[in-house]
Amino acid sequence: MRVVIQKVRSASVTVEEKVISSIGKGLMILVGISTKDTMEDVNRLSKKILSLRVFEDLSQPPETATKWYGKPWAKSVIDIQGEILSVSQFTLYGTIKKGTKPDFHKAAKGHHAVELYGAFLEELAKGLGEEKVKDGEFGAMMDVALVNDGPVTIVWDTSDPMF
Repeated sequence: MRVVIQKVRSASVTVEEKVISSIGKGLMILVGISTKDTMEDVNRLSKKILSLRVFEDLSQPPETATKWYGKPWAKSVIDIQGEILSVSQFTLYGTIKKGTKPDFHKAAKGHHAVELYGAFLEELAKGLGEEKVKDGEFGAMMDVALVNDGPVTIVWDTSDPMF
């Protein structure tokens, strides 16, 4: 699985001119699922995202003379009682090695992608609470809006040996 994780002040998904999901402070996650992904990837990634410390501890001063407010890299989305907005995005597995048209053959298709994406959302909801995990509409054309906080953006891939 390949994800783009963004720390946000707010985010929303609109389909056919109707906002279908929105969150306040938390994480906006774009999720790509490959043909090789398994439930093991879902479990590892969901645990990592829920424990990822990208938020400030506002009860402590920063350790250096920066413009940060609070101690950076101290709290997870669970710690701050934040929210997660997850959007399925098969284009994260697009390649442009040949020609000018992207090739998406590494992205999972249909049932396999829906199954793993659903399991991913369930694992996030188990850790954070069902009401705090939102998503877009699988397979739909979506307008995604966000206010990036920091900005903080991290890209991870469960097939990366450094993961």
